[in-house]
Amino acid sequence: MSEIRFDNRVAVITGAGGGLGKTYALMLAARGGKVVVNDLGGSAAGTGGGTSMADQTVKEITEAGGTAVANYDSVATPEGGEAIIQAALDNFGQVDIVINNAGILRDKTFAKLAPDDLEAVIDVHLKGAFFVSQPAFRVMKERGYGRFLFTASAAGIFGNFGQTNYGAAKMGLVGLSNVLAVEGAKYNIRSNVIAPLAKTRLTEELLGAMAEKVAPEHVTPLVTYLVSEECQLTHEVFSVGGGRFARVFVGLAPGWFAGKDKVATPEQVRDHIDVIREPEGYIIPSSIADEMKIAAEQLSK
Repeated sequence: MSEIRFDNRVAVITGAGGGLGKTYALMLAARGGKVVVNDLGGSAAGTGGGTSMADQTVKEITEAGGTAVANYDSVATPEGGEAIIQAALDNFGQVDIVINNAGILRDKTFAKLAPDDLEAVIDVHLKGAFFVSQPAFRVMKERGYGRFLFTASAAGIFGNFGQTNYGAAKMGLVGLSNVLAVEGAKYNIRSNVIAPLAKTRLTEELLGAMAEKVAPEHVTPLVTYLVSEECQLTHEVFSVGGGRFARVFVGLAPGWFAGKDKVATPEQVRDHIDVIREPEGYIIPSSIADEMKIAAEQLSK
């Protein structure tokens, strides 16, 4: 089998000054890709900034014979997102891959969460991915090629104590990716999501003893495949960490139909709740159209 390569491809990777993002940048560059290494250089809580983190990743890439440029703009504003993509266009003339990896943590229990901590996390994770991806999508649409990867989390998909802001932002990224997958399909633009379990500066204290078993390098092979030309998958979510790779999906069960032109009562819902919740016979919708199709079939009977 041939090696997955990124010759003549340009990748923008946010939060690539360390952790997961850095491993992605190093691997894509080692396989021929040109990389924009974006990192604000701030703290894990999103405060401060600096150039050293992005510069160090670029240094390692160039010393290994690869090609990369640093960018220090914040993803959290439309202007920052535009500037990050413009850096790819100015230096390399195109953008083929966007890996939305930048993130911060401000964990608090729901009752104690301050609005500022909600807004900061939403700004970086969800709005940041939007602000970077939108200008890139426009370029990709014109070129007829693109690969997006969004970084969600089990905290959003499954839930986790003390992470309402983070979980809400991360699940929002799943919705964002799903729509890009639908809108980008006819332009050869693919969009997927990972929910990684990995040791980074954001997670090291949370993981405890497990941290040493889930190095970021375990995530990188999946990411590399998903943003490659060989990958034709789109609209998917993957759980990954410690050498384990698994699909995560939203399934739609057959459910219970009250009957044509009938309005169900609360009591009927109560009495049929086990049928409503029964997963057997589920489908995995590729868009809202699949759900509408089932509803239309039932209503036409």
